[in-house]
Amino acid sequence: MKFAKYLKPYLPFVLLAPLCMVGEVTVDLLQPKLMSRIVDDGVLGGDMGLIITTGIIMLVTIIIGGGCGAASSAFAGCASQGFSRDVRNDLFAKVMKLSFQQTDKFTTGSLVTRLTADVTALQQMVDFVIRGFVRNIIMFIGGIIMMLTLDIGFGTVIAVALPVEAVIVVLIMRYANPLYAVVAKRLDTVNSVMQENVTGARVVKAYVRESREEQRFNDANMGLMESNLKVQQMMALLSPLLMVIMNMSVLAVIYIGGFRVEAGEMQVGEVMAAITYLTQVLHGIMMISMMFQTLSRASASAKRISEVMETEPVIKSADISPELPEHGTVRLRNVTFAYPSSGGAPVLEGIDLDIRQGENIAILGATGSGKSSLVNLIPRFYDPDVGEVSVDGVNVKDFPLDDLRRRVGIVLQKSELFSATAADNIRWGDESADMPQIAEAAEIAQADEFVSKLPEGYDSMIAEKGASLSGGQKQRMSIARAVLKKPEILIFDDSTSALDLGTEAKLRQALNDKLKGTTVITIAQRIASVMNCDRIAVLDRGKMVGCDTHEKLLESCEVYRDIYSSQMKTEGGDE
Repeated sequence: MKFAKYLKPYLPFVLLAPLCMVGEVTVDLLQPKLMSRIVDDGVLGGDMGLIITTGIIMLVTIIIGGGCGAASSAFAGCASQGFSRDVRNDLFAKVMKLSFQQTDKFTTGSLVTRLTADVTALQQMVDFVIRGFVRNIIMFIGGIIMMLTLDIGFGTVIAVALPVEAVIVVLIMRYANPLYAVVAKRLDTVNSVMQENVTGARVVKAYVRESREEQRFNDANMGLMESNLKVQQMMALLSPLLMVIMNMSVLAVIYIGGFRVEAGEMQVGEVMAAITYLTQVLHGIMMISMMFQTLSRASASAKRISEVMETEPVIKSADISPELPEHGTVRLRNVTFAYPSSGGAPVLEGIDLDIRQGENIAILGATGSGKSSLVNLIPRFYDPDVGEVSVDGVNVKDFPLDDLRRRVGIVLQKSELFSATAADNIRWGDESADMPQIAEAAEIAQADEFVSKLPEGYDSMIAEKGASLSGGQKQRMSIARAVLKKPEILIFDDSTSALDLGTEAKLRQALNDKLKGTTVITIAQRIASVMNCDRIAVLDRGKMVGCDTHEKLLESCEVYRDIYSSQMKTEGGDE
């Protein structure tokens, strides 16, 4: 993937940063020359006026250079931070467009790492390139030129030292580069373990598995540490080796310079300047090697980010809203569906179902019979492998996703609440809703009775993931959110399981009274919850084995009779 487009909005900063850096480096290259003049003409020549004048010039140039350096850092920071912000925004937007099966493939921990650590690695690379790269290249080339102007003989030292340093850098980076991809994968694992344990903390505590999870995190963390150590051990060789080469080169310059001074061909200050220039040249090489390290890390991160950005969403949205011949209807024709991770075994097979506008229909079946999978096809969380799903008489694939999902309200098995007020959590159904509308939705969902008793009522903060509420309260908040949306089709995916039968009966009566004409699809485990529905669709091992009223299913559907007998008949006083 090309990341250059993300720098275009910040092109002025990208150009100004290196220009300012040229000013700073120019000042740095002038300092040894000025210092040699102070030593040779001022100190050794006994000219105090020259020492003062040259010292003032050095001070002024240092101030100018410092200003240029500060400006360069500011411009580079603006460019790199803006770059990383835009990349992170686009990456997050891409993640939001991916289907469930695609996000499952990447894993939550890996996506978090890519959005944080990997984007930060790219940001550091941009900052280094537009500022550090320019500085070190100019320092490297300028130092060589300035050094050769002092004495051409110093070129021998440079000609020997530079190839040796270059070979060392290439060899070390060749072995270090692949390790950065390993580090990134190990960081994914650490984030995944952390995310699972934070979200599943209650289960961990309930089953007293803290020690096991601590060991699991320690294993993942140890793997990350070992990978980082391998990289650091490899990179730890670089600086000492380059320092050895640099110090040997300094000795060579002193040796050559000593002969030149003795022969009267050079002055002491010029030898000092040559040593400074050589140090700048070789230090530039060292910093360029560090730049390659940053580029290697960024290259691994860029590949991981590109992997997400270049992934085409499996669920693609249509461009134009279709004309709708019907309203509030759902139709499934010969639908077969298998999860990609299931190895091809279908969870739904040959499903045919017509749901009429305003109908109250239930879907019943044993655990694993495909109930949730069926309703997940309606808002296109997944697409069927075979067959067609239609809403309002139009294939769901012909809807823009936003349009389709605005028509369908779904209350999932797991109630997802956010760190916000009770009103804001309900307002997810309609962000423009006012307080009377929010309160009405809560009343329908039987949530008003507990929300109004919270310390600050609807302005009370709800803890992350609704940790401050009971299971039934979370379900009612989620139902209120869906009711506020006023959808044509309202789906309850086993989302009343934590409600007692009395509260559930009040909920269904309120839905009938307040949402007339809304198609209601209910997945339930309890027959008592759905026996009064207009129809009940019965699934068994992914196949439709019956769809009729409660009374007729008792007569015609053996699977339904078995479920009814196990739940409703009393034997020996036990229900």
